[in-house]
Amino acid sequence: MMVAEGWPGPKKTRRNHSPKNTHRMITDLKIVKSEVLSDHWYVLSKVTYEYYKGREQITQAREVYNRGNGAAILLYNKQQKTVILTRQFRLPAFVNGENGMLVEVCAGQLDKDDPEACIKREAIEEVGYKVKEVRKVFEAYMSPGAVTEILYFFVSEYDASMKVNDGGGVEEEEENIEVLEMDFTAAYQMIASGEIRDAKTIMLLQYAQINNLL
Repeated sequence: MMVAEGWPGPKKTRRNHSPKNTHRMITDLKIVKSEVLSDHWYVLSKVTYEYYKGREQITQAREVYNRGNGAAILLYNKQQKTVILTRQFRLPAFVNGENGMLVEVCAGQLDKDDPEACIKREAIEEVGYKVKEVRKVFEAYMSPGAVTEILYFFVSEYDASMKVNDGGGVEEEEENIEVLEMDFTAAYQMIASGEIRDAKTIMLLQYAQINNLL
């Protein structure tokens, strides 16, 4: 290809994976003040923080809800093509105009356990299965705009020999959980129909579908 005199010619393509507009990135962020607004159940705080965007110093305040971290698991049976889910009442869903009853995977708060120990405990308490091995598949912040919680996601195979009780949750914690053993295809279709609207459940069912677990 001929290039006219004085013309620099075509530019070489560079692969630059660094973020654009780096002068706008947040730097030197620090917490100035944290005020507890409520600690009746978990901890709601108003956090004031400062940072630099380029040369400009910015101060902002946000409310942050700290409810600890959690774990969730999809129990599946390859031979039967079934999964174990739960149905329970969730007050926030009711307050938001639903009937409050949500279909979900087994899940719970870590408390002082590590994620694997937590989810094995929850599987016994909520759905009555003592699973032998669990496999962590990913982790995710569930509502990072306001909630500190990160959720650890697991999958595990189950069969009838692992059933140790009827599940239903811990009575002293006033849990009232219905255990559902469902055909996987039917459960997956409940996402599109709107019968399953819980994010962690949708994520694990989609993981199972994409990775051909059943």
